[in-house]
Amino acid sequence: MGVMPIMRVPKDAQTTKRTTYNWISKATFWAYLVWSLESIIVVKVGKERYENFQKSNNKRFDEVIYNIIFLSILIPHFLLPIASWRHGPQVAIFKNMWTHYQLKYLKITGTPIVFPNLYSLTWGLCFFSWGLSFAVILSQHYLQDDFELWHSLAYYHIIAMLDGFCSLWYINCNAFGTASKGLAQNLHKALEADHPALMLAQYRHLWVDLSHMMQQLGRAYSNMYGIYCMVIFFTTTISLYGALSEILEHGLSYKEMGLFVIVGYCMTLLFIICNEAYHASRKVGHEFQVRLLNVNLGAIDHSTQREVEMFLVAIAKNPPIMNLDGFTNIN
Repeated sequence: MGVMPIMRVPKDAQTTKRTTYNWISKATFWAYLVWSLESIIVVKVGKERYENFQKSNNKRFDEVIYNIIFLSILIPHFLLPIASWRHGPQVAIFKNMWTHYQLKYLKITGTPIVFPNLYSLTWGLCFFSWGLSFAVILSQHYLQDDFELWHSLAYYHIIAMLDGFCSLWYINCNAFGTASKGLAQNLHKALEADHPALMLAQYRHLWVDLSHMMQQLGRAYSNMYGIYCMVIFFTTTISLYGALSEILEHGLSYKEMGLFVIVGYCMTLLFIICNEAYHASRKVGHEFQVRLLNVNLGAIDHSTQREVEMFLVAIAKNPPIMNLDGFTNIN
């Protein structure tokens, strides 16, 4: 789709950076081509919808609402180069941080981070994103008289992109929770080691790195998810207002059902984004903090007690909060 044209470096390459971003790479040129072709369709559909609405003599309130919604949904497509591609280097940094973190985690704990069913989950969400896109857009075709079938060609990739970003957020948040859970479960190894204070210090560094990665996620995708949330809020507000207004004036019809489909879709995406961010912050922060507070300080030496206290201070000073580059917290 050309949303984020990053590239994976071959395993035999002599570099520690497994993910790269370049404005003149093959992936980026492919993104340019795909985006340009999609732009032709989006511009043509947007222009025709606008002209049809201008020429229409029957400008009912629900018609106005529908045209505002479906013209606004086209906007993220044109903002993609600014909101997504411009932050490609930050995304590459985030991906490389994950690679380095997994290696560091393996060296310190002696066990790898296992992400259950990651491969099947990723592909499943990919197909589900496209399937949901077709379902949402085709439902509007059947619920709206003026929504021509060929107009849907301009919306499939945009809705799939929104679904894909939601899926990406879900996967990353679950990855943070999985890494934190594994670190917490291995905490007893640090306390039972020959030099528990030293091991606990290394675990503290692992935890701080995990917290920094959560912040880097928001930094890398801040513009895209910021626009994402604004589109969802705007579309939800307009759709709900339009649907309720029309129901009060003319009663329930298929068109209003179309608006409720849009509201339900947008609110589901927003719920997933907020819910997963909340659970990731809770697992990495609160639950890990509780695990440390349950350590029996009377059974460990003074230096280890000091490391436990420093660990708790590190958690307090580096709260694992999911945010969009500091502009807003998501929970």
